[in-house]
Amino acid sequence: MLVTGLCGRFGLRATRARAWAWSWVWDGGRANALSHSWKQWGVRKGISSVVTKVSAQSRTDRVPSVITDRILGKWMIVCSGMVVGAVVLGGVTRLTESGLSMVDWHLIKEMKPPKTQGEWEAEFQKYQQFPEFKILNHDMTLNEFKFIWYMEYSHRMWGRAVGLAYILPAIYFWRKGWFSRSLKLRVAGLCGFVCFQGLLGWYMVKSGLEEKKDSHDIPRVSQYRLAAHLGSALLLYCASLWTGLSLLLPPNQIPNTSRMMLLRRFARGTGGLVFVTALSGAFVAGLDAGLVYNSFPKMGERWLPDDLLAFSPALRNFFENPTTVQFDHRILGIASVTAVTILYTLSRRIAMPRRTKVAISSLLAMVYMQAALGITTLLLYVPTPLAVTHQSGSLVLLSLALWLIHELRRIPK
Repeated sequence: MLVTGLCGRFGLRATRARAWAWSWVWDGGRANALSHSWKQWGVRKGISSVVTKVSAQSRTDRVPSVITDRILGKWMIVCSGMVVGAVVLGGVTRLTESGLSMVDWHLIKEMKPPKTQGEWEAEFQKYQQFPEFKILNHDMTLNEFKFIWYMEYSHRMWGRAVGLAYILPAIYFWRKGWFSRSLKLRVAGLCGFVCFQGLLGWYMVKSGLEEKKDSHDIPRVSQYRLAAHLGSALLLYCASLWTGLSLLLPPNQIPNTSRMMLLRRFARGTGGLVFVTALSGAFVAGLDAGLVYNSFPKMGERWLPDDLLAFSPALRNFFENPTTVQFDHRILGIASVTAVTILYTLSRRIAMPRRTKVAISSLLAMVYMQAALGITTLLLYVPTPLAVTHQSGSLVLLSLALWLIHELRRIPK
């Protein structure tokens, strides 16, 4: 009617106006049909279009970010838990002196253990060519060798499982488009770091397989490489746990008062101290320093033993002298207990959310439990079950310190 009225206004007849209007509608329909068929042809030929991109983007965005963040957070927590398992297995391997039983490294080939008697004898003969058998285990039987071999094998296979737990889900989630730009960089860094951790483990083992001329000391891996291997595992664990907590736990609305800023800085310092204390345990394990002085609080009959600075230059004592290494670990442990106690005292004067109070109370209880475990392990001459429990306790303590720092973090404006 509108078209007919306009045509009549300009002197056109009504019949011609109606015919023109129907022609316009028909042509428009043909144009729409032609446009639709052209789009279908483009899709069949693989030609991307704005429409297909928008529809694909809408399909990707159907999963709410809250749900994806929760899934990704749980994945990171599982990965961090698997790193804990690798650290504990590594400690058991070290305490049972099993780490040098596998004398070569292959990513795929060594995943199949020996099965026949001949294969086991061949593996045992390879082990007999290296210093640990010649100096320490020259009377070892094949069955005893199987035990230490399976201990190291379990540790290596668990390490491969950790790598798959990071890499395979990362590929899947990346293709689903669930990662933000910052999370992509973090996940790529974690996956690369877990591969580096595996290579660092073999680099550590190689140090214990080297033949040292004119030396009859018990073969052991370099304490420097052991500390690097443990330290990188702790960093991987902390980064994964922090990422998981950030995705799962909503931030607390804590006012930035002067007391809160002081508490936040002190909590970070305490967390760093707990990390260094755990790392110093690698030097204790690498040098068997826990067997030097098995008394507490004194070391033997003295507070400061005579051989505390026996090596020259003096700096070597902190990394190579078993007496100094044990002394340092004691001091760091006592400092950690003191720092957590002060942190708890400071927190009592500040109003905080319930979850944060639980974190700091748990940290206080755990630091005293860890100190008791360490002293008991020392007094009983480092029995393997207690030593493994003490090492696991250090990871629990580090986890609680990280949780508290996460609770106290400042919310960006």
